[in-house]
Amino acid sequence: MKKVGRFIYGIYEILVAGPIFVVLTMLTALITMLGCTFGKQSWWGYWPPHVWSRVTCALFLMRVEVTGRENIDKNQSYVFVANHQGAYDIWAIYGYLNHNFRWLMKKPLEKIFAVGPACKKAGQVFVDDSSIGGIKETIAQAEHTLKDGMSVVIFPEGSRSWDGSMIPFKRGAFMLAAEFKLPVVPITIDGSFKAMPRTTYFMNPTTIRLTIHKPIYPGERGFNTKKLMSQCREAINSALPDDCKEKPEAAAN
Repeated sequence: MKKVGRFIYGIYEILVAGPIFVVLTMLTALITMLGCTFGKQSWWGYWPPHVWSRVTCALFLMRVEVTGRENIDKNQSYVFVANHQGAYDIWAIYGYLNHNFRWLMKKPLEKIFAVGPACKKAGQVFVDDSSIGGIKETIAQAEHTLKDGMSVVIFPEGSRSWDGSMIPFKRGAFMLAAEFKLPVVPITIDGSFKAMPRTTYFMNPTTIRLTIHKPIYPGERGFNTKKLMSQCREAINSALPDDCKEKPEAAAN
């Protein structure tokens, strides 16, 4: 029966959900670009993608459960840091965090047809870590984004996991977080690897869980980046199932 169900879902994914998703993505990109050009960027840069993400999860029969929303204030700016299990991390956070924010994204994503220009118009921050000048430009762009009370989301692993388990964090993400002098909120994502592993474009209907942890506030002298990285890793790891927890040898690195 499971094979029959998987076959039926595969047909639905290819013939129904997939084409609708492509159309919705192009439409959302267009609406975002037009809205940000002629309207308020803080609104148009968030709400169309927010709705698109919720529709995407529903379209592919994914459920998203969120715990810990009481830990954050909708009127406060944060730096959110989350583990990166798979592509559904994007839709889960965009659709269900329920907090206006901008992404810190890899610069190559800027070149994706329609989506890249829409992200640029929306004020997403493209990270250029290829040079000192690029890093300074990234910081300046992020500070400009944050000055109006916006939040940002970072995946400190830098890329999606190959097996669902957490991989070592890159310190640069926490250096940026420390530069902003804002409370840092760890987010645990569980289930998105099962929904869509990095090795395939085929999906598996499942439940994705977001756990929003308590904010970590800077001290009088700001953050110690090494300590901040350790605190975030520990918080995110605590809400993962055993098979997805960071491997001891990875943590040692």
